[in-house]
This record gives sequence, structure tokens and C-alpha cells, in this order.
Amino acid sequence: MRVKLWLQKVGTDETTVKRFAKAEKKRRYRYVNTFIFFSFIFYFSSTRVEPVVFGFYLGDEWKLINEWQVGSKSGVLIFLVISLLGILFSYTQFIRDKKLSIGSFLFGFGSIMAFLCWAAAGKFIPLTGMLQATVLLSVPLIFGSMAGLLCEKSGVINIAIEGQLLFAAFISAVIASLSQNLIWGLVSAPIAGAAVSWILAYFSIKFQVDQVILGFVINVLVLGLTNFFYTVLLVPYESTWNAAGSFSAIQIPILSKIPIIGPILFNQTIIVYFMYLIVTVLQVALFKSKWGLRTRAVGELPVAADSVGIDVNKLRFRNVILAGAVAGIGGAVFTLGAVGIFSQSMTAGAGFIALACLIFGKWSPKGAIIAALFFGFTNSLQSNLSIAGVPIPSEFMLMIPYVATIIAVSGLVGRVRAPAADGIAYTRGVK
Repeated sequence: MRVKLWLQKVGTDETTVKRFAKAEKKRRYRYVNTFIFFSFIFYFSSTRVEPVVFGFYLGDEWKLINEWQVGSKSGVLIFLVISLLGILFSYTQFIRDKKLSIGSFLFGFGSIMAFLCWAAAGKFIPLTGMLQATVLLSVPLIFGSMAGLLCEKSGVINIAIEGQLLFAAFISAVIASLSQNLIWGLVSAPIAGAAVSWILAYFSIKFQVDQVILGFVINVLVLGLTNFFYTVLLVPYESTWNAAGSFSAIQIPILSKIPIIGPILFNQTIIVYFMYLIVTVLQVALFKSKWGLRTRAVGELPVAADSVGIDVNKLRFRNVILAGAVAGIGGAVFTLGAVGIFSQSMTAGAGFIALACLIFGKWSPKGAIIAALFFGFTNSLQSNLSIAGVPIPSEFMLMIPYVATIIAVSGLVGRVRAPAADGIAYTRGVK
């Protein structure tokens, strides 16, 4: 049933659908192979029997459970069983031609927790604190992937997310430093992101410059500008130009007291709460409003959209500018939401990871958020394991988030399809 629906939606032939079914079957085999590999490494060949302690209580919330102690091998076995159940559930869903989402979640959750029980044997892992950091680390990725989603749903490839994040981080830090007001810095961030996005929109839509090449050029331009002004202004006059400060966490009354969930979701900075609002608005607007219908139309079949009176390029231009503003708020996280100062290349490829989140999430808001949270978790995981003194070389620990993202995008996500007109310039009267 699912294959038939996919065929009707995409409009391809039976051969392509068979390839799709074959790819889904290979995806299940990857789960099995990964499970066997993890079982061998984490359980059968492991000699670690020390207990691992997971902490759940941070101190300000109502106490439900303080900590959970489990033997390393016992914990690995428990979570490998959960991972196996995820594989079996995915198999039953595949046979019934249904989505594999729940099975994939169980498999991923079980695999990650099994790794934690193996790697952190004899250590203490503050699980609630790690999940709280996960949300904060994923915020710029969520904003970046939402910016990419807005552009690509409109038919414009946004490789310049990295530049939008970096420029917004720079401008927000400078404005907040000069005005000694964090709010003004936050207000300037979406304006800075929109300014970078205007360059992308102007040259890609008006002059039909190759969008991928243009995106990389913009990234290099922003990198050069920020490095120049950092060296000329921010370093010698740091107390004036680069002393922004950062937002403090705001506890939401009652909600922040809920055990485990409260500290994770409702004890965050104002930027995180903006993220909740913007993601909700975009999800509803893209799929429940006239603007969303038109946006998806110009990204899938601009000729048809033009035939019913929609100005394709005008709508694309506006959406690209809006996407830049969204990315700009994410850029402020690096400065106003974290360290309070700007440093060279501080986004560290977050814009490209946001694009990977967009692909991993199959060009949907909910999927992109899950992907961003996954990357944020792996980033938080490597930090906590390093602090805990896990006997794994630090170089390998730093690789964990990027390796996990590559594996997820290349193998476990299954078949994805970008909007049909993504990256294709539109000229009225030319099909």
C-alpha cells in the first residue's frame, strides 16, 4: 500500500518502485548487521562488569528518581534487547507496508544506550543534564534546517546557511556589545541573516546564478569578512566590540519542576523558547495555510503555480529572505545563547550539518528537528564521555557526532526525495 501511494505521489514507473522496495529491504539488513556488530563489540567481546550510574535529578525539579545503577554488561544486554525489538517491529511494519519510524527509534535508542553502558562502565553519566545540553546544542541546527526547509520547499538550494549563522553570530555579538543590551543583539541577528540571504535570493533568482556555487561563495565571503573585522576591531577593542554577555536560563513556573522533562525543555534561554514558537508556526503554516500551499507548489511545479496567478520568483525571493531571518536567530545562539563573545569560525560547519539534518528529516519540519536533536545528542554525548574520563582517545570522541551524522544520512534514513523544482531557476514561459 505504501509503495503504491508513493508511486502515485511521485509519478514514477514500476521499476523505480521495485528499486524503492529493494532499498527499504537493504535498510532492514543494515539494522541487522549493525545489531550483530554492536552485540559482538559491546557484549560478547566485552570484559567490563563495572556498574554505570545514570543521574536523573539536577536539583531544582521535583524528585522522581535520583539515579539508576546497572552493571555494564547487564545494561548492554537490556538495551540490545530493546534494539532487537526495534528491528522486529520494523520488519512487521515493512511487511504491512507501514512506516518504520517507531522501530527505527527503538533501534537507535537501544543502540546508543548500549554504547553508553559499555563505554561508561564504572562512570557516572548525568543523563538529564546531557539531554538538557542536547536541546541547547541542537537549537542552531534546528534554526538552520528550518531555513533550508523554507528555501528548498520554495525551489531554492540554500548552501549559505553556514554564512547566515556565522554573520548573525558576529552582528549580534557586536550590537549587543556596543549597546550593552542583549535584546538589541537578538533583534539584529535575524536582520543580519536576512541580509546574507538577500545576496542569495538576488543573484540566484534575478540572475539565475548556480545556487550551489553561489552558496559556497557567500560562505567564503562571510568567513573572510568576519575574520577581517574580528582581527581589526574585536581583538584590539574587545571590551567595547566583543563583550556581549549571554542570556540566562528562564525557568517556566511549574513546568520546569516536572521530573526529567522540566529541566530539559522548560529551563532554557529565551532563544530556545523562540525556537519552540517558530518551529510550531512553520509546521502549521507550511501545511495548513494558503502561503504554505503556494510555497510547496512553486517548489514542486512552478509552471502550474504560475498558471494560477502565483508570482513564482516573487514568492521565492520573499521565502529566501524569511529563511535567512530564521537562520539568523540560530546564529545568535553561538554568542548570546552560549559564550557571550564572538570568535573566528565559531559555527564550525553547523550550517552544513543543518543541511544534513534537512536530508535526514526528508524535507519535513518534524524530521529535521529529530535529526538535529540526534546530532545535538551525539555532540553532548562526546562531551560528557570526555569529562567522565572514558578510556577512548579524545580524537575518536570528537569524531562521534560527525560519524553518526554520516551513517544516518547515508544508510539508515532510507529513500529521500527533494522538492521536484529544487535548485531549478524559473523563467516565465520556459518549462
